[in-house]
This record gives sequence, structure tokens and C-alpha cells, in this order.
Amino acid sequence: MSSNSSSSPSKLQSSSSNGSPSTDLPLKPIPGNYGLPFFGPIKDRLDYFYRQGKDTFFQTRIQEYQSTVFRTNMPPGPFISSNSNVIALLDAISFPILFDTSKVQKLNVLDGTYMPSTAYFGGYRVCAFLDPSEPKHARLKGLFFSILASRHDKFIPLFRSCLSELFINIEDQVSDKGKSYFNTLSDSMSFDFVFRLFCDQNPLDTSIGSKGPILFDIWMFFQLAPLMTLGLPKLFNFLEDLLLHSIPLPPFLVKSSYKKLYNAFYESMSSSIFDEAQQRGIKRNEACHNLVFMAGFNAYGGMKTLFPALIKWVGLAGEKLHRQLCDEIRTIVRAEGGVTLSALDKMTLTKSVVYEALRIEPPVPFQYGKAKENLVVNNHDAAFEIKKGEMIFGYQPFATKDPKVFENPEEFVGHRFVGEGEKLLKYVYWSNGREIDDPTVENKQCPGKDLVLLLSRVMLVELFLRYDTFTIDAGTLPLGSSATFTSLTRATSI
Repeated sequence: MSSNSSSSPSKLQSSSSNGSPSTDLPLKPIPGNYGLPFFGPIKDRLDYFYRQGKDTFFQTRIQEYQSTVFRTNMPPGPFISSNSNVIALLDAISFPILFDTSKVQKLNVLDGTYMPSTAYFGGYRVCAFLDPSEPKHARLKGLFFSILASRHDKFIPLFRSCLSELFINIEDQVSDKGKSYFNTLSDSMSFDFVFRLFCDQNPLDTSIGSKGPILFDIWMFFQLAPLMTLGLPKLFNFLEDLLLHSIPLPPFLVKSSYKKLYNAFYESMSSSIFDEAQQRGIKRNEACHNLVFMAGFNAYGGMKTLFPALIKWVGLAGEKLHRQLCDEIRTIVRAEGGVTLSALDKMTLTKSVVYEALRIEPPVPFQYGKAKENLVVNNHDAAFEIKKGEMIFGYQPFATKDPKVFENPEEFVGHRFVGEGEKLLKYVYWSNGREIDDPTVENKQCPGKDLVLLLSRVMLVELFLRYDTFTIDAGTLPLGSSATFTSLTRATSI
């Protein structure tokens, strides 16, 4: 894999400065179809999960229709979702319409064409399922912003403390067993950080003890099962499809797990958080259910996919990139007198590497929205009319690996966003918005966007302050990637 090539300037010229191509593109009908009722969604679901797999599913249809915009069905289909029909947007130019909440509705579309039972969330529609037009969305998201702002001085020292324990555990396992499976240790570290950040307590000192990660994992699995395949042998495909994609998993099976999490957060969080929620017109228990969702699904769940992907791509990039990161990180930390916000901001290569990991493997691959009005959406080659009420779907890894925007889009290029490459950041969409945009109460962009970037950079800084290089074995999981450390070379100089 390349880590030192740069993006071609000619790629930037394929679109105008505002991210949209010329408006004189020909208006074309949207190709593709949904097939017969019931049978069409089932056929597409089987193609998507078993016969082709996600990427091949989309790529074959792009080739068949000669278009990155087309009609198809998205899982789960009958009987879990009432309508699987979507218009797929699979390029960097059409995709951002999904962020424009003046044109698309984001009501109950977090998980796509179906919504899990509110029994998973204490009976409430939590903020992630609300459209910004709903008054409660602004109140809840404003609360999230306020909580994060009040804890900003804890981000770096707390995360560095958690990382220190993580790397000690990894190093011990590599020394004892010759390898260390990163995902499990990272999950424990992530939960520890999130709980300490929001609750000011060590989770080991609460009723959930060390069980937090597994409790969240079970809770998230039941919600996301209709969108997953477990990678079982073909012999079990029919059974898996029946159990995961045809029958909603009953929430009561994870009720006790969720109650343990809810109680731990409610008992450990500062009462000032709930006081502020009440001042904003939010009941204390509703605020807690929303905060558990943010801490578990958004924060812990996001880290669960993000950190292994980051380690995987940096590890596979090889020793040359590792040396360059070591040089930048150690030089700036020495000059700045420590790991500070100022130091992190000066690490241009480190920032680029994080952006590149988010580009090539975004932690949340899907986006959905329902057209609020008749729309015309452009890709690179044509314009397409979408009718009011139609569901729009975007597969983010195709948008952020658009070959008409990014040179060598399938390669991890560590320097991609350095210098002139910064112009490409408007095509990085991992946060439910463009990288150049900021989250507000009026949009659906991740309220913790800046924190995610900060933590990812701190992870690389801590890694390369400790080690000169490392090697990994990489794999895939039902949700995201796996990374296993196979060697660590201790830093020879700092």
C-alpha cells in the first residue's frame, strides 16, 4: 500500500468549488427497478448478503446501469421494513444531498428502511431518530454540546491515561503470546474512557463492573441484526436470513442488559446534567436514555469500529509511514513541551492519516433520508429527478472512494490531505456531514465530530511516542475490521 503519493490536481477539477458539477447536465431517468413486490426485495437482500456481498452488490449495478445513481432495494425488507425501495447515491457529488435537512427528512432513518423498537431506548425516540424540524432535536443536541463543552479539559489527559493501560496490555500479550487482539482491548478501553468522561467514575466501581462493553455489544447487536451477516458457512445462510433479516429480534431479551447500563449511568452521572436537561424541557429519565444512547451507540459504538480500522490501515501502510509519523510527532511534542491541542494542530501528517482512515473506511457506512420535495440531484455525468417522499440511500465507502475525485481511491495514502490535498476534505463525509462543515442543532452532523478527530490523533501520538513501528494481521468482522498486533518495536529515541 502506498503512503506517500499525493492526489492528482486534475481530480479536483472534475467538480466545481462548491462540490457540485455544472448545472447544464442532461436530465436522465433514474435507472434500475425494484422487481416484483415482496420477491424483488428478497432477491436483492440475498444478493446483498450472500450471493454478492455489499461492495459487489453495488458495483455490479453501477456497471449494469452505467450510473452511480439508480433504484434498488435495501435490506432488511419484508417483514421488518414496510418499504425497501431506495434511490442509491454512490458518488461524491450526489451523496451530500443526504446532509441537506432542508431537502431531506431524517425522521426515523438512522438504521435505514426500518426503525428498531423504542423499547430498546426506554420507550423514547432518542435524538438520533429525530428530524431537526422536531423541537426536541435542538433541545437534546444542545444538551449534548453543553456536556461535551463542560468536559473539554478532560479529553486529552483522560484518554492518554486510558491509552497507557491499553498499550501496556497489548505489549504484555505480544510478549507472552506473540500477538495481541486489538479489538477486545480497545473496546474495554473505549468504554472505560466514555464512562469516566460522562460519569466521572471508574466503571469497575459501579454495578456493571467490567461488563459494560459486552452489555452494549448485546444491546447494539439486537438493534442492528437486520443489517448484518455473521459470515457463517453457506449451509447456514437460509437459517441466518430467516432469524436476522425476516423476524425482528424481541427487545425483551436484552431488557435486563439495558437496564443495568441505564441504572449505572443514571446513578453515576452528575445531577447537574439532569438539572440542565429539565431546564431545557427534557425529563430526567428521557435525558438519561438519550445519554446512554449517545455514550453507547454513538461514542462507544463509533470507537468500536473506528479504532481497529485506524490501527489496521496505519499498520498495513508500513514502516516508511511509521518513521514519518515518529519524526513529526516526536519533534512537535518536544518543541511544544507535551501533548497539547496546539501540538496536535501542528501535526499535519498525523491529521492527514486520520482523515484518510475515515475516508477509506468510514465508521458508519450508510446514510438515509426521505425527499421533502421534488428534487434534482446531480452526479458527475447527469441530473436525476427524485420525487417527494422517495427514500434516498447513500453508501459512504463508494462516495469517499469516488475515482473521479480521489486518485488511487482504494489505496491508503497517508499524505493525501497534506498541503493542496486539504482541498479534498470537502469530500470526506464520515460524520454525517462534510469534513469542512460543523455540527449544529439544526443539522444531523455528529455532535462529537471534533472529539473523534482529537481522540484518533491522540491515539497515533501515544502509539508513536512508544513505538518506532509495528506489524498487524487484519481481518473483517460483521461490523468493521479487526486488527491483531504481531510485533511492536519499542521507541529508540523520543
